Amino acid sequence: MTDYESTGMPVASRREFLSRHVLGLGSVALATLLKQDNLLATPANVPRGQASYDLLPKQPDFAPRARAMISLFMHGGPAHMELTDPKPELTRMHGKTYQGDVAYSFIKRASKRLAGARWKFRPRGECGTEISELLPNIAGVVDDICLIRSMHTGYNGHEVSIRYMHSGIPSVTGRPTLGSWLLYGLGAETDNLPAYMVMTDPGGHPVDGIHNWSNGWMPTLFQGTVLRPKNPRILNLDAPPTVRGQVQEHNLSFLAKLNKRHAKKHPGENDLEARIASYELAARMQTSAKEALDISQETKATQDMYGLDDPATREYGTRCLIARRLVERGVRFVQLFLNGQPWDNHTNLKSALPAACRRTDKPAAALVKDLKRSGLLDSTIVHWGGEIGRLPVTEGDPVTGGRDHNGQGFTNWLAGGGFKGGITYGETDEVGHRAVVDKVTPNDFQATLLHQFGIDYQKLFFFHNGQQQQLTNGRPARVVKDIIA
Repeated sequence: MTDYESTGMPVASRREFLSRHVLGLGSVALATLLKQDNLLATPANVPRGQASYDLLPKQPDFAPRARAMISLFMHGGPAHMELTDPKPELTRMHGKTYQGDVAYSFIKRASKRLAGARWKFRPRGECGTEISELLPNIAGVVDDICLIRSMHTGYNGHEVSIRYMHSGIPSVTGRPTLGSWLLYGLGAETDNLPAYMVMTDPGGHPVDGIHNWSNGWMPTLFQGTVLRPKNPRILNLDAPPTVRGQVQEHNLSFLAKLNKRHAKKHPGENDLEARIASYELAARMQTSAKEALDISQETKATQDMYGLDDPATREYGTRCLIARRLVERGVRFVQLFLNGQPWDNHTNLKSALPAACRRTDKPAAALVKDLKRSGLLDSTIVHWGGEIGRLPVTEGDPVTGGRDHNGQGFTNWLAGGGFKGGITYGETDEVGHRAVVDKVTPNDFQATLLHQFGIDYQKLFFFHNGQQQQLTNGRPARVVKDIIA
């Protein structure tokens, strides 16, 4: 029942007041106390549609297996039949005409000449999974990874499939990505670093740019925070000498009071509250971010394991190492992107594919090994893969050409976070064109990842413009339980 003052105006309940104003209170001390007392955590018996726009820890639907995730996204579509999905029949039929139907993206360079893998596969690890000679380091951790060989978007285009993989619906822009949903559903585990961090490439943004880490129609509080691709990765971390120490403390305290007063005049302004929270976080990051990003604290052996001693792997290896340092300090979700789409090998497959492998193979494997030796792999998911694969036929000249897009069947892999290691799941057909056994859609993939974080994907809602929204948004999805340990 609602209480009324003598004015007859309704008085907001304590829960309503906290949910509206906590981000605008401006006091780090109060936020810490609320977090410790779990006052704003969403109880298990309260529908998740009752949104609380904060990063305080939320109660999962059930016991989680994972608390963090690092996604190594491989834009462009790695050629699975050359890397992770051996097809002896495709090799046997090399040069012959493919009898199946093919959807081409570039019809002028298209052909139906089957092209066998140029590189050899052999069994690796105790599990005996066959991996290409192009990935010798990932082959070395194959006992820790789950290869999903039956990924399927049903679309051959890059952007449509990227949005499907990240945001749950093909082609549609302006929707929150997986990282935003995780933050909204679970909150953060650290007060000193952004909970969702994005690491872009020195060469530029990936295809589809900022849509890869968009918060969509969620408050900007849930947006990915982009680190600069080179040092300093965060600008202006140090306050000017004239305002450091006690002067800065007084300034921040005064600013907090102003923010509190201003937010009180504008209840429910999510962007305003998120901006205030960002300012407060920025102050705390002056020490925490510098320490987290300082890889000089790592041993030479660790740096060499990531390939920092090799120009070919130094840049990507540095980002993989930073990703490990971030999750061990409580960051929930980290994404690493490459510039453009280096796996989009329409031409010159013979040199372009090995180049992409040389750059990423050793650092990706090192990340799995490093997390495992520290015990973090048990609770951290590592994802490797792109939005599509490649066709089994040659595009262009058989010698200098490459392979066209293929969203009908391709490979992604997962390690840690409660997933089975040393297994393969699903199959493509005999030439690697279509997923034919245990097909996994991006929505299946998303539902399964959320499950590992203790979230029932069917219960995670966000209300936007009066409509109930979900990551999968009512599309058919399933938790792939066969890959869960």
